[in-house]
Amino acid sequence: MNKTKKRILLITASLFCVVFSFCLLQAQDQSEEQKESKYWTVEGYRHGPSFFPRSFYEEIKPLQEGVLDYKHYHTYTEMVWWFKKWAKDYPNLVDLYVAAQSFGGRDIYQLTVTNKKTGKDTDKPAMFIDGNRHSGEVTAAESAFWMLDYMLKNYGQDPEITRLLDKFAFYFRPKNNPDGSLLYLQTAQSLRSTIRPYDNDGDGLLDEDPSEDLDGDGRSLQMRVKVPKGEGTYIIDPRDPKGRLMTRASSGEGDYNVMSEGIDNDGDGRVNEDGIGGLDLHRNYPENWRPMEEATGRGWTQRGAGAYPLSEVETRSLVVFLLEHPNISIMNTMDTTVPMHLRPPSTSPSEERMYPEDLDLYKYFDDKGREITGYERAGDVYQDYGRGRPLFGHSPDFGYWYYGSIWYGDELWNGGRIGDYDENGTSDDWDRIQYNDKELTVSRFREWTKIIHPEYGEVEVGGWDSKFMRQNPPPELLEIWIEKEARFNLMLAGSLPEVVIHDPQIKVKDGEFTIDIEVENKGFIPTALLQAQLVKIVRPDRITLEFPEGMLPVRRSQRGQFGGMGTRGQQPAEKQEPQEKSKVEMLAPSKILNYVDIDRIPGNDTVKVTFKLRLNGIDSTECTIKYSSTRGGVISKDIKIGR
Repeated sequence: MNKTKKRILLITASLFCVVFSFCLLQAQDQSEEQKESKYWTVEGYRHGPSFFPRSFYEEIKPLQEGVLDYKHYHTYTEMVWWFKKWAKDYPNLVDLYVAAQSFGGRDIYQLTVTNKKTGKDTDKPAMFIDGNRHSGEVTAAESAFWMLDYMLKNYGQDPEITRLLDKFAFYFRPKNNPDGSLLYLQTAQSLRSTIRPYDNDGDGLLDEDPSEDLDGDGRSLQMRVKVPKGEGTYIIDPRDPKGRLMTRASSGEGDYNVMSEGIDNDGDGRVNEDGIGGLDLHRNYPENWRPMEEATGRGWTQRGAGAYPLSEVETRSLVVFLLEHPNISIMNTMDTTVPMHLRPPSTSPSEERMYPEDLDLYKYFDDKGREITGYERAGDVYQDYGRGRPLFGHSPDFGYWYYGSIWYGDELWNGGRIGDYDENGTSDDWDRIQYNDKELTVSRFREWTKIIHPEYGEVEVGGWDSKFMRQNPPPELLEIWIEKEARFNLMLAGSLPEVVIHDPQIKVKDGEFTIDIEVENKGFIPTALLQAQLVKIVRPDRITLEFPEGMLPVRRSQRGQFGGMGTRGQQPAEKQEPQEKSKVEMLAPSKILNYVDIDRIPGNDTVKVTFKLRLNGIDSTECTIKYSSTRGGVISKDIKIGR
């Protein structure tokens, strides 16, 4: 068959794939009750065969319909079903709402979880848990989902979970990229980015050369093509007698070329170089954002950054929610697959620009994380992850520099690199295949199968399962990995600031009352990081005396002072000079508010304030002590002054 005829056949087959796939995908996920969106549209947005028939993976099927298990991956559709069920079953704990609509027109669901009887979520210190912004990193969604399920099931049974939901608020967005997650779990396509069309190969076309499932096994894996010795870049790994593993060849020795499974759809001589999407939600945050291209050729750029900071609705909606909810002190936006507890900074060494006190908190959590999860690595993005290479527009940088919070972007799963079977000090493909053969119930290596490729002739298709081995764990290992990461997040949750007002000491002399109040932060982290104060994401904490309606103004004088020292290795709080104030002030027509603004309350520390006042014309009154903090929450205690 000559080259022209081959090209005609390829184009015809590609068009058939587009039409057939489009029809199938239009019919999928009807339970979502979603209207048609441009995501599923070929015309206008798709300039090549971007979609392929749905694959029915065993890995996404529950063991029993309607029964929750963690031996399979939950599609977005299934997760939303459980979200709605939990909102109905736990009305006093769960609020379910749509946070935004994705690029593809799907509702992005989010849940607020707290005991509503103990106060509003915005009046409590809070944590945000986010997952699956990268399409194929579905393990992250499962960990957020597991934690959510665990907290709901154990409320009222487990004292610590009960405390967490009584005292704090939790915001869950398990799948922040539902379009990509569904595509990944329900087609042969593998991708990391958002599904917004993008010209990856610079030819002016969008997504025109993605991978294909040529052998019909439901997966797009790898192809190995036999070539004359010296013309290839790979050889069969001599350590594997079955001839499955490929390894890089020395110069002049290679007799195979290895590439992803597919065809050259756009005729440029390359295979699968312009797949679906290309924009990275984890490079789209505003702090230290850099463009994908710049004019001089000498500046920094960032692949996948998007057209501008927060150009993508999935990222923008998250950041706007955070800015509208500054009560959030801790966040984890999870990915795969190092694994690692990953934190800021992303563009400089930790010690260079972080407040030492804030960094000490992060280092403490790094150590605790390694204890809980067993991850070997924990540290900052710039040095510990990137080895001195910066990442721009990265969420941990936004989380600390811009938002002033404890923010992790943890990496789950290890790509199947388990064990060192040959005891050579590393865990590589040889160790992975040993683990696969000896420990897994289902092999995650697809044996090489011969097919006739329209351009290369006889090739072999096979290799590692990219979805459920390299990028995410096999389902039989899933719960192990998602639970230990969730346990780390629960530890972080237990470290939120927890402020209590102790019973005040009230004395009277010559008609003047002295009210000594101690407000204690029993939590590990302060009511504001130093960075949060620097960027003014928080206001000073305030302690207020609130009187009943109808009282006359009173003379106000107060003294505020830190007491004691931080614990667990924290630096002692800086001593504050006492401040004396005296004035008569009516702050509201129905109430008189006497208040002291304090800097913040360090973790495991106490602030002491003193109010001095006279009761004009009355012997006694009821009064409320109120503590109000951007991140420490709002609490109050009723007291009586006088007889």
